[in-house]
Amino acid sequence: MAGFPFFQLDRFLKTLVGDLNKYVAISEEFAINPEDKTRTGGLLFDRKVARIITPGTLIDEKFIDPSEHNFLLAIYLDIPSLQSQLKQHADIDLQSSHQHVLSSVPQQVGLSWLDLSTGDFFTQLTTTQMLPSAIARIGAREILVDQNVQDLIGHELQMLVGHDHRLVTFFQYPEAFKPVSEWGTMLESPVPEDARASFTSEEVAAGYSLLEYIRVQLQGSNLKLQPPIRRHLNESMSIDRNSLSGLEILETARDGFGKGSLLHAVRRTSTKSGARLLRDRLTSPSTSLQVINERLDLVSVFIEHVELRDSVIQLLKRSHDSQRLVQKFAFGKGDPDDLICLSRAIEASKDVRQVLLDHNRLSGSSTTDFNHSLTIMISRLFLDGPIALADQILAAIDEEGLLQKQRIEDSTAAEAANLAQKVAMDEATSSELEALPKKVRAKRGERTVVADTDSGPLDTWIMRRDASKTLNGLHTELERLGDEKTSLTQRLRDSVDSSALSLKWTPGLGHICHVKGAKISQKSLEDLGVTRNVSSTKSTRSFYLPAWTELGVKMDHVKIRIRQEEQTIFERLRREVILNLVKIRRNAAVMDELDVACSFATLAQEQQMIRPILNDGTCHKIVGGRHPTVKLGLEEQGRSFVSNDCFLGDSERIWLITGPNMAGKSTFLRQNALITILAQVGSFVPAAYAEIGIVDQIFSRIGAADDLFRDQSTFMVEMLETATILKQATPKSFVIMDEVGRGTTPEDGTAVSFACLHHLHNHNQSRVLFATHFHALADMTEDFDKLARYCTDVKDMSSGAFSFVHRLRKGVNRESHALKVAQLAGLPKETLDLAMRVRQEMKDKTPPPRVADGGQP
Repeated sequence: MAGFPFFQLDRFLKTLVGDLNKYVAISEEFAINPEDKTRTGGLLFDRKVARIITPGTLIDEKFIDPSEHNFLLAIYLDIPSLQSQLKQHADIDLQSSHQHVLSSVPQQVGLSWLDLSTGDFFTQLTTTQMLPSAIARIGAREILVDQNVQDLIGHELQMLVGHDHRLVTFFQYPEAFKPVSEWGTMLESPVPEDARASFTSEEVAAGYSLLEYIRVQLQGSNLKLQPPIRRHLNESMSIDRNSLSGLEILETARDGFGKGSLLHAVRRTSTKSGARLLRDRLTSPSTSLQVINERLDLVSVFIEHVELRDSVIQLLKRSHDSQRLVQKFAFGKGDPDDLICLSRAIEASKDVRQVLLDHNRLSGSSTTDFNHSLTIMISRLFLDGPIALADQILAAIDEEGLLQKQRIEDSTAAEAANLAQKVAMDEATSSELEALPKKVRAKRGERTVVADTDSGPLDTWIMRRDASKTLNGLHTELERLGDEKTSLTQRLRDSVDSSALSLKWTPGLGHICHVKGAKISQKSLEDLGVTRNVSSTKSTRSFYLPAWTELGVKMDHVKIRIRQEEQTIFERLRREVILNLVKIRRNAAVMDELDVACSFATLAQEQQMIRPILNDGTCHKIVGGRHPTVKLGLEEQGRSFVSNDCFLGDSERIWLITGPNMAGKSTFLRQNALITILAQVGSFVPAAYAEIGIVDQIFSRIGAADDLFRDQSTFMVEMLETATILKQATPKSFVIMDEVGRGTTPEDGTAVSFACLHHLHNHNQSRVLFATHFHALADMTEDFDKLARYCTDVKDMSSGAFSFVHRLRKGVNRESHALKVAQLAGLPKETLDLAMRVRQEMKDKTPPPRVADGGQP
């Protein structure tokens, strides 16, 4: 255990909590009650742990990523049921078979997650099989699990989240779980009675355990969360963990960076909270036709009316992150600067509402404008209370005084930091200096000046004097006393015949008179009523004067009362924020939706995207489809992207795709999955035409590597992903599979690939894009009536050069042209010549057997 000074809190929290996933205890001093002083040996204060900061319990720390949620997730598993299930599977050697215990134990799981920085609170019921995907989708910074589960499957849970570097905290869950109706003390408003019955016992257990953990870690903070929202499995598309990674939705698979991901490619949001909503939608696309079409209608409005979109975007840029601002006040935190930001956000929402109203009024009843979508947005903005609050804030807070106060505080903080740096520079060894941050090493001899006046530190007031009658009266009294001080100063100067006399206050001496550059006799001082000299030099003299001491004390008392009255006004404004909490949060949600809609409209115009047609069928008709991220990458290199069509449906549910390496098979697979995701998110899509039947789940088996952490080979990873698809895909699912079986011998790989195609064709009956280099599959699946064969090509030129033909055509390409790719990679000529001879020898061998009879082996 180690400690660090408070003024370096943010720096150490960033390192310990943000980067290293450690716990940090915040210790504070509390006044001891008079009756307890004897017991404590006369001590006036007691030191207690006020808060334990963990990755999932961050509130307003400066290093929180404003574009991402900071979720804390609780997982609830019924212990007796889990023990029974594990006992039934005790005969399976999990280690040798590489079976994940969670996938072999069918059990319902309660999930509950919240973001303390915004107050968002959710629950969901899932299964052990779907748990890995749910964890990946939520993306929690910290995962809470019952202490009693640790001995049963704690190792498996650690392995499950280890790849994503999530922190697992084992916490003793309560023995009894309070119902949702009794959570009111920690919620901003009670859960509606009709909604309480929808929460399952598993969700209630997870939610209450989560609240208990927060209560322990925050040590009595006045927590106010939004009422929990129950998310149903069937209301959003399920994107499993492998697909989130393989499709590079949030970050690239190669280096984990955001650039190159789908999120990076489509984000045009103007606010940080809008970016969070976009991220949430991309990981949980809707399956409701009504919801999707309402979102598309809103995007259509902003595409058709560019001036409206530009006006809304400008207002959004003036706004602030209301969700996190009001949550600060819900925790009893927040400062006057936060109040100003909140008032600006409220004003922005008021102006946005007016812009939308003006547009609707001018547009009239035009049916092409989708005005009903704007009408819905307008109806959801509740501004009466918030506007009055914003007016109160702006009328009460003096922004100039606030800025001055901030400058002084920043200067004081810099002075403390410089002092710490000076100590480090003076006392640290060479090796210790090398370990210090560069900023600390670089700053030598810097000095910070704090604004002072003759009477002490500069007085700054954060409230306008007319914020209350009491405050106005106190400022009037302070001005009167100030006038008395001016008169007293002038009389003293006349008495000693020196204009260099001043009335001052110092921390060590209090109220003193100070004279520079004048010789004053002791008799003159006695005539003034001086009681005691403080100090004297050849050019200066300081002394106490009862008249100034009495006047200075009066001024100090008035200043203290002004500070108290300002705090009273601030607390009143803070209470008003809490009273308007629900409305402000609802308005912020509307602003975020408008931000995402404007973002999609901007994107659609930039990339020539079109509005998709969605229905409840199982079709997938894409004309001129493009990959949203690859296209951008090629354009940066000055190259063009070749679009492709894709028609999956009742007649052709599966496309078997062959062709050379680097001809775009994997890109084609990914782009169709991403087009589906964008459509159900509510965005326009990169295509010339798109008609898509609602997809309930997207699965991808693309790319694989050894998982040494879990002792799994490339082929084992591939088979685990394939098993998930075959077990969970439904007729409304969309599946992309690339080079299944490549991690083993060609014979075994072909057999496994054929068996997967057979299962997908006859059992899952999903929409499937299946790319392969096992060309024999084209013959083996000839009698699959719902399977079609497509391919890409290589175009050879008379000069010996060649180019890849990325456009798909119907048929089979039995050449992978791997040696051409090897030639591009620069393999030595003798190596290529040998490879060609060996390939020709292998071609002379007997062709693989064919499978007929409707795909039955």
